[in-house]
Amino acid sequence: MGALRALAHPRRQSVLQHLTVHGPATSATLARALQLNTGATSYHLRELARYGFVEETGANGRGRERWWRAVPGDRRFPPRSRQSPEMRLVMDELNHHAYAADLELFEQLQRAAGDEPWADAFPYSRGTVRLTLPELRAFFEEYIALLNRYKRPGADTPPGARTVLTRFLAFPAQADTAGDLTPGDPPDDEDNGVEGPGNRNSGDGDNGDQAHRGHGDRAEANRAEANNGEAGTP
Repeated sequence: MGALRALAHPRRQSVLQHLTVHGPATSATLARALQLNTGATSYHLRELARYGFVEETGANGRGRERWWRAVPGDRRFPPRSRQSPEMRLVMDELNHHAYAADLELFEQLQRAAGDEPWADAFPYSRGTVRLTLPELRAFFEEYIALLNRYKRPGADTPPGARTVLTRFLAFPAQADTAGDLTPGDPPDDEDNGVEGPGNRNSGDGDNGDQAHRGHGDRAEANRAEANNGEAGTP
């Protein structure tokens, strides 16, 4: 619960997100970027480091500067069915802040992209697919395996590559009323059209992103180690 509580704090999520997107930073750099005081960022960094979410880079800065970076990893918390009422409350708080932060960052970066080539690099997809619980678990693990296929050391990253934040979100619709659907038939109101450039609605499944959670509430300690394309802690 300690690690989960440390991660659920909204300011610590902001610290982790900044380290994931912008790379290593000092407490002073984070304070300026997040409009906090250095005492607060230093405290949050120590708490995150206590549970292995961040670490010092080992690089020597000016004077007593300490540089911090997000630690990549695949951290999973128990599935909701095995969470205590207390853990559920903390997980709900964690996810609430994470969902909002993810959407805000997506919109912010999309607006800031302007007309540069990477302006088209915001794919988003919505869809539906009928699965059993074992199939959904397998679907999620295949998604994680796909991310890990593209994970590589910085030295092997080709020129022109950029950090890409990935997120995965899937959830069951309300249970069908008996007789509402013939097995294999899609819902009547399903939209198979295209929403816009790079934004696809597909009845064959959700190709969109998410991160921080998944089967068993996978927490990426700041959403996917985006630098390495890994859906675990940053």
